[in-house]
Amino acid sequence: MNKKTVFVLLVLLVFCNIIFTTLIGSVVLYLGFGRAIISDGKGVGDMFLSKNSEMTVNVVREESAIIEAVNKAKESVVSVVITKDLPIFEENFDWFWFGDWFSFGPRRRIGTEQRQVGAGTGFIVDKNGLIITNRHVVQDERASYTVVFNDGEKYEARVLASDSLLDIAFLKIDAERDLVPLSLGSSAELKVGQTVIAIGNALGEFSNTVSLGIISGLKRSIVASDGMSGSELLSDVIQTDASINKGNSGGPLLDIKGNVIGVNVAVASQAENIGFAIPIDLVKDLLTRLSQDGSIERPKLGVRYMLVTPKIAKEEGLPYEYGAIIVKGSRRNQLAVVPGSPADKAGLQENDIILEVSGEKVTEKKPLANLIQSFRFGDVVTLKVWKKGEVVEVKVKLEKF
Repeated sequence: MNKKTVFVLLVLLVFCNIIFTTLIGSVVLYLGFGRAIISDGKGVGDMFLSKNSEMTVNVVREESAIIEAVNKAKESVVSVVITKDLPIFEENFDWFWFGDWFSFGPRRRIGTEQRQVGAGTGFIVDKNGLIITNRHVVQDERASYTVVFNDGEKYEARVLASDSLLDIAFLKIDAERDLVPLSLGSSAELKVGQTVIAIGNALGEFSNTVSLGIISGLKRSIVASDGMSGSELLSDVIQTDASINKGNSGGPLLDIKGNVIGVNVAVASQAENIGFAIPIDLVKDLLTRLSQDGSIERPKLGVRYMLVTPKIAKEEGLPYEYGAIIVKGSRRNQLAVVPGSPADKAGLQENDIILEVSGEKVTEKKPLANLIQSFRFGDVVTLKVWKKGEVVEVKVKLEKF
């Protein structure tokens, strides 16, 4: 047998060995691992199908819950239409008889007419016609407000109360229909990533528009503008990526069960899908105040102040980089402490620095006014104050004044 024949035989032997080993391995896998997989009567394909089926069932369940929540809310979410008496002018034309030239004379006012100047959203919270919306939606005292239901039925609305701290107002209608209040949930246990639903009168044109998203952040602080000249600091608001368009202001932010967890209030103008809502627990506190006190007025301390920042502390040589320093204004009547106010009765003076209110630090995100207005009339708060070189505690009883 020559070398060539031996080489061919060796190659064939190796090839047959590979085939034999592969066959043996396949049989072992089938009898061992394969049998274990299908011992409960399911194959590998069946297992993948099972998981996909489970995922499909979960998606269907979530979709059904969303549809149910929207159906639950559709009779309770209303559009708030803002109308105003606006002047009608007649153009005065002075025509020249030569050529095609003409000139405009002064416009002449010939009357007024009611025109729609804006729109927002609201939702029913009791069977007697109480509606929650945003304060900035109904802040024009010269405007008229009409509530429009999903079926087109309209009712005149009056502003019952509005809040100076939160951007919240309450409307009242006298309806001849059975009203369905929305269920108020809780904002205490919200989680980032939680599914939420926003409903509102998008762009003032598309009523009961539904958008879906998640909670993107909690306890945000933002400076919101009303689109004109006003702006305000809103603290502890909910951030969501559910679309909140112009006209959605005052509408509900719902959880997947259809409970209100927030009131839609603002959108970040330089971003996509960053909206904000006021936590419903803060709004429920206003409802309690309204029912017990007949109003939602908030107490004031009675001081003029400037928030202390690290920059101001360095420039003015102040001992603290936070707090509110009591200062007078540039005019003679802009006193540092209002005579007869709770601050005056407690002995607060110009140049005192209020550091804390009942244990809460006074900061840019939690300014003095917001901390004080979170209390009610008659409450006694403890102020931590830097006064003439030492830190003291001052008790103040909050009152109307």
